[in-house]
Amino acid sequence: MITPGRSLELYFIDGRPDGMLTAEVFNWTGHVLRVPRTQLREALARSEAANTGVYLLFGEIEGRTRLYVGEAEVLADRLRDHAVKKDWWDDAVLITTAGDALHKAHVKYLEARLVEIARDVGAAELENGNTPTRSSLSEAHTANMESFLDTLMMVLPAIRIDAFLNKKRTIPPKNGERILQSEPVFQFSLARHNVSARAVLRNGEMILLAGARVRSHWVGNVNHVQGYIALRAELVDNGTIVSDGEGARTALDYAFSSPSAAAAIVAGTARNGRTDWIHTETGQTYAEWEAAQLTKDTA
Repeated sequence: MITPGRSLELYFIDGRPDGMLTAEVFNWTGHVLRVPRTQLREALARSEAANTGVYLLFGEIEGRTRLYVGEAEVLADRLRDHAVKKDWWDDAVLITTAGDALHKAHVKYLEARLVEIARDVGAAELENGNTPTRSSLSEAHTANMESFLDTLMMVLPAIRIDAFLNKKRTIPPKNGERILQSEPVFQFSLARHNVSARAVLRNGEMILLAGARVRSHWVGNVNHVQGYIALRAELVDNGTIVSDGEGARTALDYAFSSPSAAAAIVAGTARNGRTDWIHTETGQTYAEWEAAQLTKDTA
């Protein structure tokens, strides 16, 4: 089944891409405001800051994203308090609804679910000490909040918030097959280092399959690939990469945005994934296979 597209409207309040912005989705009651701490005073003067809602605080410490999730009946009051008592955060996100439709039980439920998701993803260091208890909602209200969260999970990455973006993948069998014959599968190996992996290209993602043998630690240059090093540490933390008696392996499927990122995590050093990954049927490199597909489309 093809997932229908959604329309997201971003509004840059002061015309700057790094300034305050709002995000709204057609036919969704939610309203999201992202604000740099340097513009907090202006943000708290806006009408949505007087609403009941959930908020996120973000900062970076030693290259690692730190996150705090909270809720408040009056967001402005709580954020003023955090501005005095918490000095590590640089950005805030205010999550409310049109017409101030959320009440205390709603936002406590959303707060608990956001902390649960962030812990599961493991992309940020949570400032929250414990996972809050979900508030008790009726079956209908619980379904409404889960639907609200589904859309929020689409909105947050669009405004550069990746702490809730789960790239773990479980590829379910289709017609008895985990991978369809129509889906391209690639392999990458470094025999002398006990590295061997398979990946499938699906929906624009390079999905590294569970069971891949990967380098047990990063061996490459550390000065120019901090992003890969941080990503590998994240994958160890969230259980995607696990150690065993032979080194390390992937315990879960994981989606990468590029073949080079997938290859780097497998090899433990920066790689050109476009030449490393080999199509299992044709023997072509990823680059050769891609070129052949583009030529086929124009034939």
